[in-house]
Amino acid sequence: MRPNTKTVKAGDVKIGGGSPVTVQSMLSVPGTDIQAVLGQAKCLADAGCDILRVAVPDISSVRLIPMLKETVRIPIVADIHFDWRLALESISAGADKIRINPGNIGGADRVKAVADACRNKGIPIRIGVNSGSVEKHVLAKYGHPTPQALADSALYHASLLERFDFTDIVLSLKAPDVPTMAEAYRIAADSCPYPLHLGVTHTGPLRTGLMKSALGIGSLLMDGIGDTIRVSLLTADPAEEIRAGREILRISGRSKLGADIIACPTCGRTNADILTMTDKVAEALNDCALPITVAVMGCEVNGPGEAREADLGIAFGKGAGILFANGEAVRRVKEDELLPALLEEINNRLKSAVNA
Repeated sequence: MRPNTKTVKAGDVKIGGGSPVTVQSMLSVPGTDIQAVLGQAKCLADAGCDILRVAVPDISSVRLIPMLKETVRIPIVADIHFDWRLALESISAGADKIRINPGNIGGADRVKAVADACRNKGIPIRIGVNSGSVEKHVLAKYGHPTPQALADSALYHASLLERFDFTDIVLSLKAPDVPTMAEAYRIAADSCPYPLHLGVTHTGPLRTGLMKSALGIGSLLMDGIGDTIRVSLLTADPAEEIRAGREILRISGRSKLGADIIACPTCGRTNADILTMTDKVAEALNDCALPITVAVMGCEVNGPGEAREADLGIAFGKGAGILFANGEAVRRVKEDELLPALLEEINNRLKSAVNA
């Protein structure tokens, strides 16, 4: 963990200062379709989104902020480009956080106006730098968007707010190239106390996006860098971003919530369709918050022992299999009843955890 990281608050959610890493997403439907906007916001909240961002490209979009706050109980971030007046209107409308680059909104008087309005409401500002938005004077120095160029750009924008004693700042330094992105964040982590919003931008197709995000975000999280994340994916369902973010947090050791599903790669002893069964288990546990390791093994002779670290698991034989816990058989079950038996046991543990 980064020592002495500043804490800011978006609504009731803390970012930085050793607080749990939060997972964000952004609405992807047109702001003119109110029902789609509110429906997508509900789906994201149900998937476990901690902080929700909405684009505010014009004055009519500001009306979405109070609607969203009435619909979901998570902080709303207003995403502003260039127009300082939209930032002020979004603050008045109840936004919990503003995303804007101070260097792009005009003179010092405009920067001061936004900083003062955010200070008065207790709202943080996220400075969002990416490889396509680095200032000309920074590019002239480095030739192209190097990691240092991204860091210099972010710190330059932060300095504009610091002039007016505003330091409730979150920084993001995104790039489509993972090594560039990761190094830029490492430089920023060593250069300032501000919380860092991790992400890889323009990630491409879904599979590539997942891999880029897992590697870029995950490597930083494992080194204690990062306070909030967004997994940007080209997908029709942004709830997939939340699920991917939660999985990255869990795998990197920054969260203990969620099910870890392990499965054998199969061999000649396998007597069942492990691929299909593993997919079914994963789908059933998609939104499980219980910190549990579940195994799907193809051989009841070796499976339980090989998956001894699993809290629960199933292993197949011929036409039947066993339900096991911590490497020990619990009971023998018919093959078509293995999945229901496993889910029943998980639900029992979940109920016990809730009632504890």
